[in-house]
Amino acid sequence: MPTESTFFLAGLFLLLAAAGWALGHFGERDDVDGVPPPLNIDYLKGLNFLLNEQTDQALEHFMKMVRVDDSTIETHFALGNLFRRRGEVDRAIRIHQNIIARPDLAAEQRDQAWSSLAKDYLKAGLLDRAENMFIRLAAGSRYQVEALQQLCRIYEQEHEWQKAIDASQRLDVLSGKSTALQIAHYYCELAEQAVDEKDYAAARGFVKKAQRGRPRTFRGALARGDIARATNDTKTALRLYHRIIEENSYLISEALPRLVATYQSDGSTAKLDKSLRSLFKKNPALKKDIAYAAIVNDIGGIDVIDECVEEYMLNEPTLVEFIDMQVMAGEEEESRRKAMVRVRAGLSKLAAATPRYQCRECGFSSQRLLWQCPSCKDWETQRPFASVQFDTLLQRSGIAR
Repeated sequence: MPTESTFFLAGLFLLLAAAGWALGHFGERDDVDGVPPPLNIDYLKGLNFLLNEQTDQALEHFMKMVRVDDSTIETHFALGNLFRRRGEVDRAIRIHQNIIARPDLAAEQRDQAWSSLAKDYLKAGLLDRAENMFIRLAAGSRYQVEALQQLCRIYEQEHEWQKAIDASQRLDVLSGKSTALQIAHYYCELAEQAVDEKDYAAARGFVKKAQRGRPRTFRGALARGDIARATNDTKTALRLYHRIIEENSYLISEALPRLVATYQSDGSTAKLDKSLRSLFKKNPALKKDIAYAAIVNDIGGIDVIDECVEEYMLNEPTLVEFIDMQVMAGEEEESRRKAMVRVRAGLSKLAAATPRYQCRECGFSSQRLLWQCPSCKDWETQRPFASVQFDTLLQRSGIAR
């Protein structure tokens, strides 16, 4: 079966053959009766190095041998990109640095070399070097848009949110595509940093900027609720957490623990019970979402929430295959309550060991909400699973159907 190395060598051979043709076609030729000369012997030597897996020798050979001009420079770029894709970044860097060092390089080709070298540094984790090169390209080249996109990614990794905002705003103008949602999240990141530093005035300012003239993100409401709670503005915090639960079920798992904790700190859980019962009359489907959020966050001791969880367990098809929930429900009140508490506690422990959120774009899953997907880098694409993943839980626990 062909290996990755086989395909790599085949690709290199094709590149080198093309470069050899270019040199033969555009360089000095000793045609006899219109017949071109055979493939340059130097290429055969280089290919021999590659076939014998003497990559370093082959690299040195081709870098010395191949002229950098309009007919061969693309071979250099392709060779460097192949090395980068294989993870041999040091070799890719050498090739692209060799191109840049040529004094007769055209401006467009030099920009291409800077772009390739910047990607090499990015791949190697040398973010400062990559940033400097992308800044140079973003100042004025045909790689401006790509450079600004890469700068945003670098600033995200470094948590340089204000720089990310500036780069995104420039990107909006140049590309014509809106980055308003990611800018809103950048401001929310700044707000959360300010909260950690207990600078609540700055945090409020950042949240306002996040929501001003941009797509509505409930992260802003969640952040405002947290700021209100931290500053003992209980009324505002409760209003915002209730709003999230009523209007956007995908954040219920985040808002419910905050809501319960706020009522408990205020000593008014009876008001929470009344409020949720009123909400369920308008929207009965929310009961399942509340039950799921209560299970994964191990929330109990509030009658209306406990009732939602019990109803959820009694109607979960997978769970009733292993526990006779109907018989349990028919037992005496105290025995039934203790049994339900045990089952619920077990579910909470099992649920804590499995992913709770999944990205709608790429499928990446995680146990906690990540505003930016680590895999596809999109913002606010994660959503909670609709219910406890019993099949996965049972498999992890060694229980087979």
